[in-house]
Amino acid sequence: MRVLIVPDKFKGTLTAAEAADAIARGWREARPQDHLDLLPMSDGGDGFGPVMSDLEGASARSVETSDAAGRPRTATWWLQEQNRTAVIETVQSIGLALLPVGKFHPFELDTFGLGALFQAASLSGAKTCYAGIGGSATNDGGFGMARALGWQFLDPHGVEILHWTELTRLQSINPAAGKLFNELIIAVDVQNPFLGPTGASRIYGPQKGLKLEDMAKAEAALGQLADTIYQQFGIDYANEPGTGAAGGLGFGLRAFLEGRFEPGFDLFARLARLEERLRHVDLVVTAEGAIDASTLMGKGVGEIARLCAEKKITCIGLAGNLIASSGTPNRNFTRTFGIHPNLTTIQEAKSNPKYWLAKLANHSASEIVDLPSP
Repeated sequence: MRVLIVPDKFKGTLTAAEAADAIARGWREARPQDHLDLLPMSDGGDGFGPVMSDLEGASARSVETSDAAGRPRTATWWLQEQNRTAVIETVQSIGLALLPVGKFHPFELDTFGLGALFQAASLSGAKTCYAGIGGSATNDGGFGMARALGWQFLDPHGVEILHWTELTRLQSINPAAGKLFNELIIAVDVQNPFLGPTGASRIYGPQKGLKLEDMAKAEAALGQLADTIYQQFGIDYANEPGTGAAGGLGFGLRAFLEGRFEPGFDLFARLARLEERLRHVDLVVTAEGAIDASTLMGKGVGEIARLCAEKKITCIGLAGNLIASSGTPNRNFTRTFGIHPNLTTIQEAKSNPKYWLAKLANHSASEIVDLPSP
């Protein structure tokens, strides 16, 4: 059979490429006669850079910058020189995973270090830029990034505001000169607006360390930023779906860099020519760390399963943890298998993920003769 292996990352344990290799190794042991096509996937979160740069044939570059707490850091970005396309994964500078757990409060963090990546890409001659913005530690609406790129935020006395929590005093903005890219495409996998009960602070802030008592201050600062941009430039992005992504960085990239949103999975599918690949396969294996009801809510693995169901292609879903109590994860998949509960405990799975994922792939390949026709 012709088998397409298209996994997402197993967050905290395996990259998408490592997952693809482990699945292929286990599958080959059970079915050495099959032809395997490995296609690591990203829908805009951690791992976006390596996946998209591989699809584009882009090479890694580095720039000296800082993390969300202002600590020095060397960050990686990618450039395809021939078509002048840059790939930026924002977690390379402002990722939550780069910080010690619980050491910094979001009020102390900002996106300033991210500006160096966009600046480096622009100075390299890039005309198109793909930005994956998931996994951020920040909640500043892109304020720090804009400052790094030359924007100035002034209070009523003309004094420059240097910390995002002081944006409640914002009265005017001096924009930076020039435009960095002809096209900036922001890969997002959420539809949250910038402000309000489903906005950046209230929905994603707690993951970064915002507490209930912090919400009013955060909302007031970001609200004044949005209001000032609207009053001064006539741009109203605050209610646009996706602007609440990554602590409001979606809003910042729209307002300060004139970016446009594209669902992360759609961007991946377009660059990978996924529709064409699916025309030439007999079976698809997709995978991620956990398959549950949320998998079917726009996540990459769920979208793969949906496409396969539409095209009547057999689709196997592999997971580190298969949460199937409601039965919904099996919709669109032909079959689903989990390291837990099918093979071992979650703790064991995380201790040696490559071994257990290969073993799960071997197990699912061995049962291929029992799979129903799609």
